[in-house]
Amino acid sequence: MTSSTTAPNANPLRELRDFSLVLGGPLFQLFRKAHLTDDAMMLLRKRIVIISLFSWLPLLLLSAIEGQLWGGKAAVPFLLDVEAHVKFLVVIPLLIAAELVVHQRLLPLVRQFHDRRLIPESAMTRFDAAIESVFRLRNSVLAEVLLIALVYGVGILIVWRQFTALDTATWYATPSAGGSKLSFAGMWYGYVSLPVFQFLMCRWYFRLFIWSRFLWQVSRIDLDLVPTHPDRAGGLGFLSRTAYAFGLLLLAHGALVAGQIANRIFYLGAALTDFKVEIAVVVVFLMCLVLGPLLVFSSQLARAKRTGNREYGILAQRYVREFDAKWLRGGAPADEPLIGSADIQSLADLGNSLEVVRSMRIVPVTKDAVLQLLAATLAPILPLALTMMPLEELLKKLLGVLF
Repeated sequence: MTSSTTAPNANPLRELRDFSLVLGGPLFQLFRKAHLTDDAMMLLRKRIVIISLFSWLPLLLLSAIEGQLWGGKAAVPFLLDVEAHVKFLVVIPLLIAAELVVHQRLLPLVRQFHDRRLIPESAMTRFDAAIESVFRLRNSVLAEVLLIALVYGVGILIVWRQFTALDTATWYATPSAGGSKLSFAGMWYGYVSLPVFQFLMCRWYFRLFIWSRFLWQVSRIDLDLVPTHPDRAGGLGFLSRTAYAFGLLLLAHGALVAGQIANRIFYLGAALTDFKVEIAVVVVFLMCLVLGPLLVFSSQLARAKRTGNREYGILAQRYVREFDAKWLRGGAPADEPLIGSADIQSLADLGNSLEVVRSMRIVPVTKDAVLQLLAATLAPILPLALTMMPLEELLKKLLGVLF
């Protein structure tokens, strides 16, 4: 008797108690042993302070020792390097804080596949297999080793040295005929601080890959969608709330772009308008990165909408014919009053159901979600508009537009 009672809940994957994109991997286990996190991703402030200072504080000390803290021969001393401070004191804390937010918000979102009975019982094994696949990739030692190799092999040797490093004398490097010569601070910057930052960033891209793969696997299941669901997404409207989960991640990207642009404006004589294409590319990339995976449900939603239009159209045709025959062609009993009849209300309800089906979206993304992600990405870049005109003049223009 006891076994039959507990059997339905014996599978932990069914209960989704530990579904998380961040609770796993060698680094997470290392943080647990170092008491920098627990099983609920707490101790957030401690992680942020230690990792940020580990990346930033040695740069401050080494720059001071080498005389590149404020003045010196460098065109860009350490304290005036906006990009470096943004990376280690803004972006890294945001990337770490985003782990807690994603951990807390994705769990109830994924559980809704169960709570809304979107997964047919016959497909529950496939759904559990998709979750188990998330766990395997999330906990992969090989994946994190490859990320480290990618950071040093591509991120440092190619991307940083050839594309992102400033082409002028800085606190971390001095241009020369044989290539840039790194200072002692530059060595820590290039081989410790930047790899920490790039590893955290690349690990987020890997997590987004895991999340996209999970959604794709779920989309291969024939979901039990309801065309008349009030969310106008067949019951998948909750997926749009992933925008809130990844908001801090996009804010970190916006801050990173703002820091890079600020350095080029302040020290290389560039203007904000010179980067409009780059900003647009970053925005489109981030929108695709976060919202693109939700498009895998479009085919099922489109099919559910077509089916709903057809089936509810047939039901509506049958109902209005009987309504017409009863109330307009003399089919109603003589003693049945028209006032107070439930037939009219049922006709209105049926019309509302048809309107819900017609307005059903074929992507589980709302306009509010898109606007929130855009705001998170562009918010750190907007203050750079002050480099184009004084704050007073900018406010006057804004007031002129509004009023």
